[in-house]
Amino acid sequence: MFEKLKEEVYKANMDLVAKGVVICIWSNVSGINYESGLLVIKPSGVDYDSMTPENMVVVDLNGNVVEGKWRLSSDTVTHIELYKKYPTIGGVVHAHSVNAVAFAQAGMSISALGTTHADYFYGDIPCIRELTREEAMEVYEVNTGMSF
Repeated sequence: MFEKLKEEVYKANMDLVAKGVVICIWSNVSGINYESGLLVIKPSGVDYDSMTPENMVVVDLNGNVVEGKWRLSSDTVTHIELYKKYPTIGGVVHAHSVNAVAFAQAGMSISALGTTHADYFYGDIPCIRELTREEAMEVYEVNTGMSF
């Protein structure tokens, strides 16, 4: 089902690796077919070196797996909400580039330094506050089913 969309999503995920914006396996791309109300997303825990288009997971807009043997990405809910809120987007990319992670871990906003930035976002890109231990553990358990 949706072999072409699986191939596109797979290639987009591999492009993240090629462009160096992936740390370990912590990034993902999804794509949607609005006519069917189904999206394709990279599964959780699959190593990029062994990943194939067949590993992609097909899911409906309620988060139900329609096709695929792998566990859904913990980011699937966020992808779904973006598709629901912005029905003209065709794909969602979530990446953990070294530079973005460094800014986030330092708690630094990203300053607007040029017109390219301003084309998409006015002002500094804010860094969210640090999560409390309780928040981090709660989110981790919800997203992974595991606890510390």
